[in-house]
Amino acid sequence: MDRPTLILSVMLMTLLTGIEKVSAQVVAQDAPSTFTISPGYRFTEKSGEALYNATCAGCHMPDGEGAQGAGHYPALADNPAVEAAPYVIVNVLHGRKGMPSFGDEMNDDQVAAVVNYTRTHFGNRFAGDVTPSQVRSLR
Repeated sequence: MDRPTLILSVMLMTLLTGIEKVSAQVVAQDAPSTFTISPGYRFTEKSGEALYNATCAGCHMPDGEGAQGAGHYPALADNPAVEAAPYVIVNVLHGRKGMPSFGDEMNDDQVAAVVNYTRTHFGNRFAGDVTPSQVRSLR
């Protein structure tokens, strides 16, 4: 390799190494500081809204309107099926069709909270709060 090519190669390697370091710093800076992975694969969120956003919104959408694409994710908004609290509890605990189960990742209080949130938001106004003991009985 002649001298100019060698110098150009060294300069290119130095430039690429510098870009790599800067990229790593930018990625670290842009990483959300509030993102946490729940210990033991259990959800740590407590409120129904936080649990909905962590578990349901990805498929059923933040507004509860559902989605279609790679799969069919039914709307929870204005959905009369959501009135039947045991139906919603069992779906959260054990899953349904393509929906995963969350019974192993949520305790009874968390399941009750997310079910109550779903039953009282998105145009749903169903009476009667779900209790942790109701969830426990359907596990």
